[in-house]
Amino acid sequence: MPSIPSKVQINEEGPREGFQIEKNPIPTARKIELIDSLSRTGLNRIQIVSFVNPKAVPGMADAEEVVEGFHKAPGISYVGLWLNDKGLKRAIDSGRLEVKGSVSLCASEPFLMRNQNRTKEENIPLQHKTMEMFKAHQVAVRRGAVMAAFGCNFAGDIPVETVLDTVEQAVNIAAAHDFTLDTMMLADTMAWATPASIKRVVGAVQDRHPGLEVTLHLHDTRGMGIANAYAGLEMGVKTFDSAVGGLGGCPFAGHAGAAGNVCTEDLVFMCDEMGIETGVDLEALLESARLAEDIVGHPLPGSVMRGGSLRALRDKVGAARAA
Repeated sequence: MPSIPSKVQINEEGPREGFQIEKNPIPTARKIELIDSLSRTGLNRIQIVSFVNPKAVPGMADAEEVVEGFHKAPGISYVGLWLNDKGLKRAIDSGRLEVKGSVSLCASEPFLMRNQNRTKEENIPLQHKTMEMFKAHQVAVRRGAVMAAFGCNFAGDIPVETVLDTVEQAVNIAAAHDFTLDTMMLADTMAWATPASIKRVVGAVQDRHPGLEVTLHLHDTRGMGIANAYAGLEMGVKTFDSAVGGLGGCPFAGHAGAAGNVCTEDLVFMCDEMGIETGVDLEALLESARLAEDIVGHPLPGSVMRGGSLRALRDKVGAARAA
């Protein structure tokens, strides 16, 4: 088993992951307010919008306005999400985002049909077409992604061999266009993962593709998000997607209680207490989490947001003893 890393990369997805699913419309100015707040926390990669059909995801209808309005801070990569060529073109045309290519596949065909209205077979030529579009715009492709890698509400358990076959397919699609993947993101899209399955699937991918760095996109619908992140750390995973306050959830997951990514401040807290470097100021991040809760107007599931950091409590106890 690999050793626990001394430093991790945290990719913040709250502004996109959260605002895409909120039932009540979020004013554009408040979306920008959260992005700007997150920019002051030490996070160095923030996903801020989805370039998707507003009829399918009304919460992202103002994507261009958000991209135009936020304040870019130096040293931070601001990115968007897209599902097709039209969305990619919108991201490129925005002129304010970092655009990196990826091969995006899904281990569950029923979920792929719900999410993108296509079969696995239909998705392959579209991925090849997307690779050609990346090349035409001189966008490098070094990352693959497998959705529903740990289970699916419509297909059930996903066999490890299916995940391995999907990873292999992504590698081959990239290679057909002279791209070499060095990263593979495994997404627990519908929160089926447990620490045991994290270790089983991640370990299998690492064994089959030792040259690929595995990253994790974890959801917390069943309260396993932080436990699964810990299991990933034990497997040597160095990069995690997360959402401030635990914002979000997938609108196509078919689960009324679908939760967002593992909570950013809870993940940062755990890493801090383990001596793992994140580069993130936890206290500043907690301010962003409280702001996120104010913006959406309902309680968010983050735990450290309520309990506070142990660092602050230690300082308080120490001051009391000194007095």
